[in-house]
Amino acid sequence: MPVGAAPESREAALGRLRPWVERAEGFSGWSFDLGERHLGPPLPWSYADEVRQLARGATSVLDLGTGGGERLASLRDGLPSRVVATEEWHVNAPVARRRLAPVGVEVVRARSLDLPFAEGAFDLLIDRHEELEPSEVDRVLRSGGAFVTQQVGRRDWQELRPHFPRATDWGDLLERYSSELRGLGFAVETREHVTRVAYPSLGEFVYMLAVASWTIPDFDVEADLDALLALEADCASDDGFVVTEDRYLIIARKPG
Repeated sequence: MPVGAAPESREAALGRLRPWVERAEGFSGWSFDLGERHLGPPLPWSYADEVRQLARGATSVLDLGTGGGERLASLRDGLPSRVVATEEWHVNAPVARRRLAPVGVEVVRARSLDLPFAEGAFDLLIDRHEELEPSEVDRVLRSGGAFVTQQVGRRDWQELRPHFPRATDWGDLLERYSSELRGLGFAVETREHVTRVAYPSLGEFVYMLAVASWTIPDFDVEADLDALLALEADCASDDGFVVTEDRYLIIARKPG
């Protein structure tokens, strides 16, 4: 509800939020265009540029959790001839295959924590917002190979927690991943960027919550309406519905 607007009934609030949940039910791929705006400096790195730089001299690449293959397709020209992608979600795996097969990328339906590949099968692993297991990264990566991942940090959407105590907390994965990779002998570089992002309204944010269903277990727009409206009261501003965005980058190189 816009700042300064007159109070609305529960029915009216549900009426403006339910369509966003219904829209999310048809979601596939992993591309969003919700009109959100960064209120601070943009990411000080480019994931695409990091991948392209690490791919120089690589002979084989594995993309973990490719989603609908949108981002990998945009990077394909800068990658070697052998590129394989994994995707676990049954909805997205065929989407990714249709998009990536014409550019010579094999898509394997698999969980990234238990990869169906031989030891040392690839010399570059890339991962954008997909779960990972450092020991599996180490296992399938050749000696002298590299791994790059961009992930969502712990402070992302931190405004949720006072209103949704059941919101999932994955812990400090930046610390865990970087520590475990170093323990496996990798040389590790990390970067983190925290900023503020404005969505046009609570509706767009509810859409994201519905798509990212792991964020709030058993999220239900009607049962959670009071919490959503309290969240809106805290986050609404002249800029829109404003929340924290937290991203981090890990670049890890395996010893030769």
